[in-house]
Amino acid sequence: MSEVMSDAGTSTDTHCPYCALQCGMRLRPNAEAAGGLEIVPRTAFPVNRGALCGKGQTANEVLASGARLTEPLVRRVRGGELTPATWEEALDRIAAGLSRTRARYGPDAVGVFGGGGLTNEKAYTLGKFTRLVLGSSQIDYNGRFCMSSAAAAGTKAFGVDRGLPFPMEDIPRTGCVILVGSNLGDTMPPALRYFTELRENGGTLIVIDPRRTKTAEQADLHLAPRPGTDLALALGMLHLVVAEGRTDEAFIAARTSGWEEARAAAMAHWPELVERITGVPVPELRRAVRMFCEPDAAMVLTARGPEQQAKGTDTVGAWINLCLATGRAGRPLSGYGCLTGQGNGQGGREHGLKADQLPGYRMLADPAAREHVARVWGVDPDVLPAPGRSAYELLDALGRDTPDGVRALLLMASNPVVSAPRAAHVEERMRSLEFLAVCDVVLSESAALADVVLPVTQWAEETGTMTNLEGRVLLRRKAADPPAGCRSDLEVLHALAGRLGWEKGFPTDPEEVFDELRRASAGGKADYSGITYRRIAEEDGVFWPCPEPPSPGATAPSDDPSNDHSATPHPGTPRMFLDRFAPPDGRARFTPVTHRPSAEEPTAEYPVLLTTGRVLAQYQSGAQTRRVARLNAAEPGPFVQLPPRLAERLGAAEGDRLAVISRRGRAVAPARISRDIRPDTVFMPFHWPGEGRANTLTNPALDPTSRMPEFKVCAVRVELAETAPGPETGATTGTT
Repeated sequence: MSEVMSDAGTSTDTHCPYCALQCGMRLRPNAEAAGGLEIVPRTAFPVNRGALCGKGQTANEVLASGARLTEPLVRRVRGGELTPATWEEALDRIAAGLSRTRARYGPDAVGVFGGGGLTNEKAYTLGKFTRLVLGSSQIDYNGRFCMSSAAAAGTKAFGVDRGLPFPMEDIPRTGCVILVGSNLGDTMPPALRYFTELRENGGTLIVIDPRRTKTAEQADLHLAPRPGTDLALALGMLHLVVAEGRTDEAFIAARTSGWEEARAAAMAHWPELVERITGVPVPELRRAVRMFCEPDAAMVLTARGPEQQAKGTDTVGAWINLCLATGRAGRPLSGYGCLTGQGNGQGGREHGLKADQLPGYRMLADPAAREHVARVWGVDPDVLPAPGRSAYELLDALGRDTPDGVRALLLMASNPVVSAPRAAHVEERMRSLEFLAVCDVVLSESAALADVVLPVTQWAEETGTMTNLEGRVLLRRKAADPPAGCRSDLEVLHALAGRLGWEKGFPTDPEEVFDELRRASAGGKADYSGITYRRIAEEDGVFWPCPEPPSPGATAPSDDPSNDHSATPHPGTPRMFLDRFAPPDGRARFTPVTHRPSAEEPTAEYPVLLTTGRVLAQYQSGAQTRRVARLNAAEPGPFVQLPPRLAERLGAAEGDRLAVISRRGRAVAPARISRDIRPDTVFMPFHWPGEGRANTLTNPALDPTSRMPEFKVCAVRVELAETAPGPETGATTGTT
């Protein structure tokens, strides 16, 4: 496999291991730097142009041996300690545990749970391993918790989902952006410059968030709706668009369908009703509509705020309806987009980690999709299992003594003990497994529960592709050798497949895996067949869909504009939908939706709303960032942000320990009193385990379409910790 290096091999151009922005960076050998690598700016990469947040600047810290796993660990006695083992013993134990479970209970008693940080090659191989080697339908990944509602809504409306159907560089050139439920200032700081440039160019920014965040402070207009009411807000704006005659009737007639039903649903949400539901005054609603509709171009971008709700698919659908009704989709510098969170949340589901999808964004229930992928894999389509459970439903089934219970789990690159909703319950379920194997770079809280833990290589020690939030397929290059005790996830799956009877079909060379992935994706919605490692390196990434052109003289379907009967490489698709949308008739679909309450509304016992999110210095479950001294110094632990009036009622001062109690458990953390949050709401970040674990509290109520849990709103009460009894939370063990 070829490695594309820079500076005559002395440094390596690669990408940050964290969020879906996938910022470009350069790694330079330096014996005195953490992990032997120094991080320096890579100014030519177009997405971040050299900028890195604190997490990116310190990403090499986790490469250091003191912060990571460097040898396999096994638990030789049930209830005993994890102790070092050889790789052969560890792999043998995993193969035996998985085989024993399959033989006793059947293939679906073995589950697999992946992570949105896995490369495309690993995601593809893990999905293939689950469905062929294990014969199990029970696979999903933590990306289900990330943008699955946006994916479902985008697929309904446009026929295909790609986080952003346009590159980030278009944002400063549009007229107005509505940013819903995203605090980029903390979650993707290098992206904030695009919105600064938007305003410098004369455009406007509307931020919708129940908190006045760093991002909201940059806005021309900040709307602070009650958590769980984003759907009503979008419908109220669409009502005003219709009432004020701001619809684009020509666009609606030429390029959409279903408008009459969607309009009728929106008209039931008049401004005064929406004000009562959301708390957003009618004049602010009218101002937002005017700001959005008056420029020639505008965008709506959503993130976890509106998506992590039990009605997230409908909520995103309402924002898409607003774009379609005003002609703000399928046109230059306009459109709807989702700001993907995890590093490869997009690519993971495109290529096989999601319970219902096969590589290329093919659906597992589609006979033609099964036929295509089975042909690439060299098996009969009937061998492939049916779609399995979604992420939370899979976690909830762990260890259950029922015919459909999942008795053994292979966990890769995820930490559900901290990141899953109703986390104490998920921890209990994981403890009840008959066998648990974990592949990770650190001993996370979830790994600490395992029977076998395998230390695997990290981002700078392996080559592979990632797909960022723009749909740009990137090459993350190997820059250093891993510690002697670590192996790549591809090597792990190859070794396990061999032990389970599959000697071929699971290569360890990532470029060889990618070439197979290209064939498996060919003709699918997420077509990577025209993308190669060399093209990615030469072009700073390639946007999918990028089909491989047919050989000269080949016969191709006449309605496929990519089939030009030449061998000229497809340029990739940085901007989708400019000519037509993905459904067969080329039209986008309106979806009629109406507001409904959250799954859990405040009561006399639980009178306050809790919303959760991230902070600047930590990432996701914190398994890696909590091992970096600089990041811990900036944000050492959990907290409860609450408004002054609530603090006064509680008699709480800054720093006092508060207990936040929901129907699922109790979390305790210091108070941070702030006027930047609604008076009916408290906020907790979700990066920590133990007594401050925010996801002890969150509600696993699922969106009926996307199966995404309702992380972003649940009913709680808040009390001083010393006087606050509450449900048992389930103690968390493992490192912090």
